[in-house]
Amino acid sequence: MRNGGDLVVETLTALGVSHVFGIPGQNALGLFDAIRRSDLRFISSRVENNSAFGADGYSRVTGEVGVLFLSTGPGALTALGALQEAYATGVPVLVIASQVPRSGMGLRRGMLHQLDDQKASAVNVTKSAATVRQAAEIPSLIADAYALALSAPAGPTWVEIPQDVLLEPVSVPPVPSLPVDIVRRAPRPELVEAATALLNSAARPVILAGGGIRRSAGGPAALVALAERLGAPVVSTVGGKGAFPFDHPLSAASWIEDRYTTELLEDADVLLAVGTAMGEVTSNYFTFAPRGRLIHIDAEARVLEANHPALAIHADAAQAMSALTHQVHARDDRAGVTQAADLRKAVEDRLAAQDVATELTLMADLRAAVPSSAHTFWDMTIAGYWAWSVWDPQDGGFHSAQGAGGLGFAFPAALAAAIATGERTFAVSGDGGAMYSIAELATARQHDANVTWLIVDDGGYGILREYMTAEFGTATATELARPDFAALATSFGIPAHPATVENIGDVVAATLATDGPAVVVLPAVLQMFAPTHLTKD
Repeated sequence: MRNGGDLVVETLTALGVSHVFGIPGQNALGLFDAIRRSDLRFISSRVENNSAFGADGYSRVTGEVGVLFLSTGPGALTALGALQEAYATGVPVLVIASQVPRSGMGLRRGMLHQLDDQKASAVNVTKSAATVRQAAEIPSLIADAYALALSAPAGPTWVEIPQDVLLEPVSVPPVPSLPVDIVRRAPRPELVEAATALLNSAARPVILAGGGIRRSAGGPAALVALAERLGAPVVSTVGGKGAFPFDHPLSAASWIEDRYTTELLEDADVLLAVGTAMGEVTSNYFTFAPRGRLIHIDAEARVLEANHPALAIHADAAQAMSALTHQVHARDDRAGVTQAADLRKAVEDRLAAQDVATELTLMADLRAAVPSSAHTFWDMTIAGYWAWSVWDPQDGGFHSAQGAGGLGFAFPAALAAAIATGERTFAVSGDGGAMYSIAELATARQHDANVTWLIVDDGGYGILREYMTAEFGTATATELARPDFAALATSFGIPAHPATVENIGDVVAATLATDGPAVVVLPAVLQMFAPTHLTKD
């Protein structure tokens, strides 16, 4: 006889879900037994936080909702750090968490995994949180959460279901299909007119392209059309990488941590910021101070004018940019192209005057080794910070954990994307961040995933070492004991390849031409570039 778990699986199937991530747990056994009787593909990780990163990575690559099954209490709580990244970055993830039986909810009965209020723990990292009380509620609550996860601004949603509801027989008819209403907010006409007037009067318009453009259906194409009509240079944020081609004459790339880029944004008499909060990293650590008028477009109302006064347009990025393209005057001057080229040259000259040849060569060699269409995933590590600025996504996707800034994102996200799509992915971690994800070597081997994992081993938390040394003259608690990563990977049956800064490109390229998982270990102490001119006392 069908039970609540079957009803969950039927609902997900009706919504078009094909993959589910997670780890089995006592209160969630009804979910997992139901998956056995379905066509859904379940991908199990070794740590719940990595399951959540996996659902996140899957969603970023496929554009679909990443579905995550969590068990009650410790399992659910362990996933919250990764859900913060999905929430901050706007990635649609649907969490279905188990609960203790209804007879224990809200009480202190000493049930295993029991929390006073599990749903309250999810509130800070999800768009919504609901609890099923009767099996008949399952299809509607899951469908609503699924639609909300996709609706702009996208993000994680949470539905929890008690153990007894999952196991009890149900008389609810099978779920053949479930229409969902996904909200795409259109811009208000009077705001489009006001923005058009500002842009038509601008002498030096600049566009700041955020991650909201990538997440908006048709966003990148709408951005190119608007930039070309305005003749405006385009600066990409970290999350916005890939929304505007770096080889376009109007691209000012994404050197957002260099003051030359900050000054370009500040000098714009009209700055059009789309799909970005202009937060800490994008604003070059809150040093950005616009001198002109700011037009701010975002589907998340709370980011509008959060950091700077603006003409705020609460709307889907693609719809707002398309509306502006139809109304602004076309420009045929080359000023924007010149601005973009001058900025790139100024940054190159600044870098040439610094002792960062090793880092520039490393990034160039990696870019040459990785296929142009590959999805790349970057942890919070010095190589990842370099990639924020220098990496050209080309035809692939650039994925980073800069939204919340937690460690351990790259490998489980790349792993899930590789398993789900069959395409080879590339992940980069430091040795500190790698230890957050090291258990997933077992998952990579179990699923024979086509993923290459580069671990840059500098003996500790490298970026924190650099920050602390610069601020205090010495670093504390940054040096780490760690395993022999190559030997550890080999113990999982995964080919491991030691590399040097001289041969890293060839080593990585060779792994990308193979099947199955591979680990590359690069012992190297990297340093960040200086964002301004270096001066001597």
